Amino acid sequence: MTKNLISVVDDDESIRRTTTFLIESFGFRAAAFESAEVFLKSVQLHDTSCLLVDVQMPGMNGLELQSELAAAGLSIPIIFITAFDNKDTRQQAMRAGAVAFLGKPFHDEELLQAVRLALRGKLEATKNLISVIDDDESVRRTTTLLIESFGFRATAFASAKSFLESGQVHETSCLILDVRMPDMSGLELQSELAAAGYGVPVIFITAYDDKDSRGRAMQAGAVAFLDKPFSDEKLLQTVRSALMARDSRKST
Repeated sequence: MTKNLISVVDDDESIRRTTTFLIESFGFRAAAFESAEVFLKSVQLHDTSCLLVDVQMPGMNGLELQSELAAAGLSIPIIFITAFDNKDTRQQAMRAGAVAFLGKPFHDEELLQAVRLALRGKLEATKNLISVIDDDESVRRTTTLLIESFGFRATAFASAKSFLESGQVHETSCLILDVRMPDMSGLELQSELAAAGYGVPVIFITAYDDKDSRGRAMQAGAVAFLDKPFSDEKLLQTVRSALMARDSRKST
């Protein structure tokens, strides 16, 4: 744990001090910067494993720093912290790949979980393949692009049959699956995979939510049952939860 450097960027000196102490109490190394510009010029830039950054700051704000790092090809996991939570700002940050968006004041455990998720994601995102199965081409396209914007690999299929016949079945880390499809439905594919002993986490998506289908899906072990349209942040949180649950099962 000590090899990971967590950098804190906030123009409030008291926040920098208390957050740095908190990070160090978790067992990580910490560095603090009063502005985005100072951080970008620092020797710690390329050593940073995770970045805690305030949204609203004089000069370059947190979202602009996020864009600057992305343009420079620096894929540092970012946790935003803010006293002024705003839906549009939150969505912009999460769509651009932020790990979390925490409102001040946040709980110690909440921050620790976000940091652990950031460090885990940095190591594992590129090796996780998320498969999307939906007979609607526009849903496949937009969902695949969204998944890739989170930093995961993604692949899409127009039917359950094409997925089963593909070479990606055993490579899939998480499955995003429409409920209603021609031929084999999402629920039928879930049963088929379970019968074959394949324990891939399944996230159902549907424009036709009904209590019976939701109950069957969740009883059979689905991670979530999301109504279309769903928010970017909701999907990202659900995928991350699915991968974490899968990893927990593997370690037990």
